[in-house]
Amino acid sequence: MAINTTTGILPDHDARFVKTPARISWGAIFAGVVIAIAVQLVLGILGTGIGLTMVDPVEGTTPGAAGFGIGAGSYWIITTIIALGAGGYSAARLAGVHDRFDGLVHGLVVWGVTLIMTLYLLTSAVGGIIGGAFRTVGSVATAAGSGIGAAAPKVADVAGVDTGDVRDEASAYLSTAPSDPAQMTPEQAQKEIAKELPALARGGQDGAQAESRIVDIVAAQRKISRPEAQAQVTRAKAQFVKTKDNAIQTAKSATDKAAGAAAGTSFMVVIALLIGAAAAGFGATAATRRRV
Repeated sequence: MAINTTTGILPDHDARFVKTPARISWGAIFAGVVIAIAVQLVLGILGTGIGLTMVDPVEGTTPGAAGFGIGAGSYWIITTIIALGAGGYSAARLAGVHDRFDGLVHGLVVWGVTLIMTLYLLTSAVGGIIGGAFRTVGSVATAAGSGIGAAAPKVADVAGVDTGDVRDEASAYLSTAPSDPAQMTPEQAQKEIAKELPALARGGQDGAQAESRIVDIVAAQRKISRPEAQAQVTRAKAQFVKTKDNAIQTAKSATDKAAGAAAGTSFMVVIALLIGAAAAGFGATAATRRRV
């Protein structure tokens, strides 16, 4: 009696034509991204409400800026972990992955797409609004300048003002002070000293000439001898230099602190992003289904 045996492989099927199933599901990833962003928004709004309940300007118990910053940063990290963990878990679960590495990839892709979409929304929405506002202001200013330039002669004609009189009055406002300091009014003396201060600050030959001019003006206006005026100008100059040096030192210190704060913030953001990636990967690997 003959017994027919089979190898379990159908003759009309060739292994070369069997389609390999995709190891990544973009539909599941998109669903995970939507869930992650939604959870992040909900928790962010909840955190805003919690923060506003702590503001009490009447009783004066409002926390300081440092406390708010630390609390907001900690809350942001926690919400990021929850949101990305939920997104990674959802993506891996919907994809039905059985391999832990495939689940990890789904979680990391959810994290990357969420990050890119968040940055895009911030830069496109907020940046577009700000840029559009500045462009609108510039257009209005340009139109206003053109309109004023065209309307100025007509307004002068309606008011019965001669344009020649206007030019004469303007030249009177811009007239130079007398060369003799004794003939200057106090207002003219102040304007002349202010005009010489930039050259005095630059130093050199121009600075020496400016200082001499200022000394002459001070001596004539206060009716004191030139050595006394020179002593007053020297003291004022020394005080000005000291104030300028203090301002420069303060600006350098503030810049150094700002740079340090910016560097610290950058490092904290990088750490938070890495924590978010770890949360998304952990959530996705936790959702990996076991093979039956």
